[in-house]
Amino acid sequence: MFAMRTIGFILFILFSLPGLASAQAASRANVFVGYSYYNTDLSSIGRASAGVGWEASLEVKAFHWVSLVGDMDTHYGTQAFPLCQVFPNSGLVCTSYSADIIERNFLGGPRVSFPVGNFRPFAELLAGYAHVNAGNFTGTDNSFAAGLGGGVDCNVTRRFAWRFQGDYLRTQFFGARQNNVRISTGLVLRF
Repeated sequence: MFAMRTIGFILFILFSLPGLASAQAASRANVFVGYSYYNTDLSSIGRASAGVGWEASLEVKAFHWVSLVGDMDTHYGTQAFPLCQVFPNSGLVCTSYSADIIERNFLGGPRVSFPVGNFRPFAELLAGYAHVNAGNFTGTDNSFAAGLGGGVDCNVTRRFAWRFQGDYLRTQFFGARQNNVRISTGLVLRF
């Protein structure tokens, strides 16, 4: 019930207030903070469940349509990992166990955007560092991370917008490559 009210409020803001922002001034920088869903595959068993968390970014305009972006996120979830043991009488026996995971990504790169009425679509190419903690049994690992994505900022007022964003992120934890999807939404404050 709470989620439906929240979604209803967000839709009200998105569809009833953008007309107030028709005379937008170009901003030099903005800060984004929002909710983020993350889908990852740290193990060979399957994708992580309910990778939810937050994302924040700082964008500074470098040229007319090009900005530089610093982006960071943290996601929490559960992942199943294989556990195989060799027993003298029965040979190799494999089971699985679940571990709570925390993954953090620190990325940066260029973003290309242009205004279209009350909207500002963008595309971005990001690269940086990722860290995962998969509990005591699996441990932690670090990785190079690369991302490609985009989204749209929907103007709410002169200084505020609401962002919808999706990114493909690639990492390589525990000797295996991960193809991750990050979907985020939240508030943009312009300077």
